[in-house]
Amino acid sequence: MGNFIDLKAADGFTFPAYVAQPAGPAKGGIVVVPEIFGVNSHIRSVADGYAAQGYLAVAPSTFHRVKPDVELGYSQEDMGAGFALKTAVEALPAPGVLQDIQGAIKHAAQAGKVGIVGYCWGGLLTWRAACTLDGLSAAAPYYGGGMTTPDEIARHPKVPVMVHFGDQDHWIPMDSVEAFKKAHPEVEVHVYNANHGFNCDQRASYNDAAAKLARERTLAFFAKHLR
Repeated sequence: MGNFIDLKAADGFTFPAYVAQPAGPAKGGIVVVPEIFGVNSHIRSVADGYAAQGYLAVAPSTFHRVKPDVELGYSQEDMGAGFALKTAVEALPAPGVLQDIQGAIKHAAQAGKVGIVGYCWGGLLTWRAACTLDGLSAAAPYYGGGMTTPDEIARHPKVPVMVHFGDQDHWIPMDSVEAFKKAHPEVEVHVYNANHGFNCDQRASYNDAAAKLARERTLAFFAKHLR
């Protein structure tokens, strides 16, 4: 189990982040970027899981610039609220929330090399972080909504990237995934027989087999690049 601490971005903005410590010496740091539901119980459990694997895990609050203390569930009402908050954050002047993710990377770096993993909107932010931020050694976006649009495909990652998509994801059409793969042969892309949100065991779209395989691959990926 971890706890919340306050971190500071380069512009002086203070935001909370959930930090989970490994039991022994850290293998490195992992920044965990949330979905549109805030640093909720699921994201905290994901961070705890990476800490159990020996990493210092840091999950920054990506909504804090527009609304503090957001913790949503997965109902339709929660989805609407989360989407509205995401829209508000995306409308912030650049670099917006990316400077908070940079602050989380800086904190995680006390443990050594830093990887970043994100889910849903957090997957998109993870892709952007891999292309624009400093201090990362690897990135693993999960079903990043929007990251297969032409503007996002045009970005170029600065670090090794492994991406996870579901072939039944109506938010991310497979033809856009193919376009992403064609534009980025350097990125390791995995497609699962699964829907959007397949990693989250609190969602109806949870797919145990896909989630376990993606996690195994991601852990191996981080083990390779963060050593």
